[in-house]
Amino acid sequence: MRIGAVRERHDLEARVGMTPDSAIQLQKLGYACLIETGAGMRAGFTDESYLAAGVSVVAESQEIYAQADVVAKVRPPLPNEIEGLTPGKTLISFFHPAQNGGLLEQARAKGVNVIAMDMVPRISRAQKMDALSSMANVAGYRAVIEAGNNFGRFFTGQVTAAGKVPPAKVLVIGAGVAGLAAIGTATALGAITYAFDVRPEVAEQIESMGAEFVFLDFKGEGQGGAATGGYAAPSSPEFREKQLAKFRELAQQIDIVITTALIPGRDAPKLWLSDMVAAMKPGSVIVDLAAERGGNCELTVADQKIISDNGVTVIGYTDFPSRMAAQSSALYATNIRHMMADLTPARDGKLVHNMEDDVIRGATVAFEGAITCPPPPPKVQAIAAQKTQEKVKEPTPGEKRSKEAAAFRRQTRSQAILLAAATSVLLLVGAYAPASFMSHFMVFVLACFVGFQVIWNVSHSLHTPLMAVTNAVSGIVILGALLQIGSGDWLVVMLAALSVLIATINVVGGFLVTRRMLAMFQKA
Repeated sequence: MRIGAVRERHDLEARVGMTPDSAIQLQKLGYACLIETGAGMRAGFTDESYLAAGVSVVAESQEIYAQADVVAKVRPPLPNEIEGLTPGKTLISFFHPAQNGGLLEQARAKGVNVIAMDMVPRISRAQKMDALSSMANVAGYRAVIEAGNNFGRFFTGQVTAAGKVPPAKVLVIGAGVAGLAAIGTATALGAITYAFDVRPEVAEQIESMGAEFVFLDFKGEGQGGAATGGYAAPSSPEFREKQLAKFRELAQQIDIVITTALIPGRDAPKLWLSDMVAAMKPGSVIVDLAAERGGNCELTVADQKIISDNGVTVIGYTDFPSRMAAQSSALYATNIRHMMADLTPARDGKLVHNMEDDVIRGATVAFEGAITCPPPPPKVQAIAAQKTQEKVKEPTPGEKRSKEAAAFRRQTRSQAILLAAATSVLLLVGAYAPASFMSHFMVFVLACFVGFQVIWNVSHSLHTPLMAVTNAVSGIVILGALLQIGSGDWLVVMLAALSVLIATINVVGGFLVTRRMLAMFQKA
């Protein structure tokens, strides 16, 4: 069988559905590969590079539709592109069936099998085919780059001879794949990064990337949380008002806002209103990654960059992945290649459209003359959906302080009980034990106490953890031995002196070994 990729007709689209590297892997699955001439030029892939990879380069897209059994695209097909396909052929592309009902009906009427890469279920096994996440990752990264290109200052703070430069403050709204990519990029550039999401369970992910999670003190139902597939669910009007009030509070101090909030099957929610834009400082930047679905910012205009009355730049581009076409094409073509691997279980170049497979069934929106969208729930639930069922509501700062105070009281009570028990034992032993035994016993107790404190307070940054503990133990030996050297018994004095000598050798040797180990990691 043959798989072909065509040149994208959309003016802003520079990606391509097949790269030379992915073509090599597809040929290992048993497929012959075709590509329209010039299809990869805007992404940096020449016709010669495809020919070197064993791909047949054809002059017109009509030849691809006529010869190929499987056609790979990026954007949803145009009506005339579906007309070029014959019954039984398979189209793989982004399709957005909820928004393109007419195209879906046309594909059904033509008997074309359609696999929508935007419908791949979000389960663990399908992550390698999750094109939405691949493109969102690129979009989140590029959003920060576009913001920096339009922002008149450094991201990171600096202290120079000419004066102090404060770091930029970045707010990311929505901590999905795109949001996390934006957080990582902004943090890496040195900005002070804040992030908000209606799903409190992502707070740990945000903080692990060096950003500060914006908590919203809200009690009641309707916070939103994660819906099926890990996407955010709609919030209640009460929560929305609380959310907008928090954003108004932050607007005056934030330099860059990156919005990524989307709800499946709905227009993008309006989260950054015109009064918030008016409250921002001149020169601030808003990058709206939801512009294609109406935008999260009230001033967003799709595919345009505008400047508000108070000098705030609002970017509503819808082609962020295409602005990094080489990287995006490589990731997207890999997603398609993995999909083809699942469709070719025998690796013999014969496509097997198994509708019992969760991934294939979930991504298929038209099959054998029938519309198969929406699919049934997958047998294996999405990871995020499972976590949602088990999530525990994030405690408020007051609740955290109450828990810390209760833990401190419990710890104090247990320490008091242990101290009382130890005192009772010592009094009991002191009442009946001889004086010589008590002197040795007190040395033993003192050495254990001091040694314990030393072991747990040695800074590992001074030397390796292993040497830190062994040196601390040696310190206990030296301490106990020094206290025994003053004893009148010649045997005790000799053993104590020997202990001091051996433990000292161990300590000095430990530091010498550590110094040598650290020198191995120092640059010349």
